[in-house]
Amino acid sequence: MKNSAAIQKPERHFLPGAFTITNWEALEPYFKDLFEREIQSVNDLEKWLKDMSELEAVVAEDEAWRQIRMTCDIENKSLEEAFAYFVMEIKPKIQPYADKLNRKLVASPFTKQLEEKKYFTYLRTVRKSIELFREENIPLIAELSVMGQQFGAISGKMTVNINGNEYTLQQASKFLENEDRNLREEVFRKMQERRLQDKDALNNLFSTLVEKRDQVAKNAGFKNFRDYKFVELGRFDYTKEDCFRFHDSVKEHVLPLVAIINKNKKKKLGLDTFRPWDSEAEPAGIKPLHPFNTGEELLQKSVAVFSQLDPFFGDCLSTMEKMGRLDLESRKGKAPGGYNCPLAETGAPFIFMNAAGQMSDVTTMVHEGGHAVQSFLTHNLELTAFKEYPMEIAEVASMAMELFSMDEWDIFFDDKEDLRRAKEKQLERTIVIFPWIATIDKFQHWIYENPTHTEEERKEKWLEILNEFSTSVVDWSGLEEYRKYSWQRQLHLFEVPFYYIEYGIAQLGAIGLWMQYKKNKNTALENYTRALSLGGTKTLPELYEAAGLQFNFSGDYIKELMDFVKEELQKVI
Repeated sequence: MKNSAAIQKPERHFLPGAFTITNWEALEPYFKDLFEREIQSVNDLEKWLKDMSELEAVVAEDEAWRQIRMTCDIENKSLEEAFAYFVMEIKPKIQPYADKLNRKLVASPFTKQLEEKKYFTYLRTVRKSIELFREENIPLIAELSVMGQQFGAISGKMTVNINGNEYTLQQASKFLENEDRNLREEVFRKMQERRLQDKDALNNLFSTLVEKRDQVAKNAGFKNFRDYKFVELGRFDYTKEDCFRFHDSVKEHVLPLVAIINKNKKKKLGLDTFRPWDSEAEPAGIKPLHPFNTGEELLQKSVAVFSQLDPFFGDCLSTMEKMGRLDLESRKGKAPGGYNCPLAETGAPFIFMNAAGQMSDVTTMVHEGGHAVQSFLTHNLELTAFKEYPMEIAEVASMAMELFSMDEWDIFFDDKEDLRRAKEKQLERTIVIFPWIATIDKFQHWIYENPTHTEEERKEKWLEILNEFSTSVVDWSGLEEYRKYSWQRQLHLFEVPFYYIEYGIAQLGAIGLWMQYKKNKNTALENYTRALSLGGTKTLPELYEAAGLQFNFSGDYIKELMDFVKEELQKVI
């Protein structure tokens, strides 16, 4: 275990210490230097790699800050323009150089002398990038990056009026936990109606994204964008068929548990019909969980939770607070959602979220905090590329932290019954998230296998897949119009296509680590820390092995994990 999260921005050896990115003309000489430099020994090559890594870190952090600032204030046009300038004017000029540098590395006779175990996954990724690169895709990819951010601009402006006050949709969702069923229904309908106001704008945006993504894939010689994206995402260790097996396993082994959970909620609420505005509600007389009041309180309680798990974990969040790397509370003019954004050069990441005093905010905070811990653990790896770990292990970092942290949630809840309810909600969420993951993933496969589909066909297919992974317990009668467009709330479809199955794969890993934790806390935390510290230096199966986990999609394994969660849930009901 590490003792301190004290983090230091490394001294620059290639770029001037005070250098900042203003335009391409100032940046290009460093790319030109790397491209033209002679490499006459393996030592020269390793020095060249470190210089390239330094440049990559500076560029990545500059882009990250532009995106962070824009999402924190979507109404500030200058921040939006700064991000768009980087994506449209600087990044497209970097990409041809990046391809040339990749080819130079692969062609060097000294590359064969690099330690194979240390550089295997990095060189595999480099060769993949060479395979995908096409000059004609540069402007298309730049355009797609800017267009994807329009989802946040549209969604971030959505507000509803409740009892004379204006709320963002994130803030309004807290009313869905209220014991007053009439209020819940009113708020639910207002939120859905507000979403419908922008359904055409989001449909048109998505149609354009699909068309351009399909063109990128065809330009690169792929049959469809799905096949292209699997290569781009570095899915070397599983296939689309594995994803289909995952969908089937969820349907067989998880959906029946979701039906049981919903039936229990219906019974607890004493309802004849269980409507969508009832799923987060409490029975009459029981107030919704309210674990904190302000973003500052959320942070300090999260630091305390993390510190009790491991002082290093708490130190990570405290260091981020000192460095100004947090924006936690929901407000108008802020993009929706939450993320942990790694900052490649300085090391300490940035956590962005929309807290509104709900239990789900605690889950989001510890989730993103898990990502942050991994950013700290990988900061001292030798190359920037080594810190670019697969998302399937990154999400284990976050989802396992959700489950580990439950034992310390008495920091959020003085009342034992509130603590029990919080754990119950978390374990229910651990189960019910699987069908939604399968729904979104299966929908994406269809979308990009059929890129010329009409909006009507998209709507019909979405409903077909949604029904496939839904239980009959929830009564949606009279609300069909809302269901047709419910896919539009999923940020990933717009901004990070095909990035969603990772949550399902990682949830399996997180449950596996939690099983370890229940047997031996110290062993589980050591396995967790060891696997995360490896960054992207090992293959995905090797990273899972380092965590003491199986990289396994089989129905039998998923059933074993679901039986364990079900057993743990029964202990707290």
